[in-house]
Amino acid sequence: MRGVGAIVVQLLRFALYVGLHVLFVSKLVLFDLGWCFFYLGFILFLPISTPIVLQLVLSFVLGWSMDIFYDTGGVHAASAVLLGYLRPWVLRLLTPRDGYEASDTVNIHQMGWQWFIVYLSLLVVLHHAAFFLLELGSFRVIGLTLGKIIVSTLFTSTTLLIVQLLFFPTKRSGR
Repeated sequence: MRGVGAIVVQLLRFALYVGLHVLFVSKLVLFDLGWCFFYLGFILFLPISTPIVLQLVLSFVLGWSMDIFYDTGGVHAASAVLLGYLRPWVLRLLTPRDGYEASDTVNIHQMGWQWFIVYLSLLVVLHHAAFFLLELGSFRVIGLTLGKIIVSTLFTSTTLLIVQLLFFPTKRSGR
């Protein structure tokens, strides 16, 4: 029954991230330069033990959902799949000396500030670079695109950091 419960929790998380993003967060724009991609929290905060194929499928469905709501022609889906693909690589890159435990999750309270900030900022900047370069379709206005990448990365990372601090448990489960 634990497996079914975990699936239901992830489906609720998916609906919550998509719903909040579409209804509220998408309206937040900083100086016509920075957008908050709140829905990325769903992929970034998946359990560490999530299989890569499942991550890729979930990333595609999440990106496709955003493409449907915003009529962006696959830009969200492509960027989200890239994020889902790169996540295990970044997790391997940031593996602690003793490795991850089966119960570890992407949580600032469990993994520490430094680990979390590097994890979050690296994946968010890679996602945003792919998103804005695909959106533009060329390198014509690279200065504006770099500005969008930087401001949106700061905005998204700060928002997801606040979500982690407010809504994720402070103690490891089972310890």
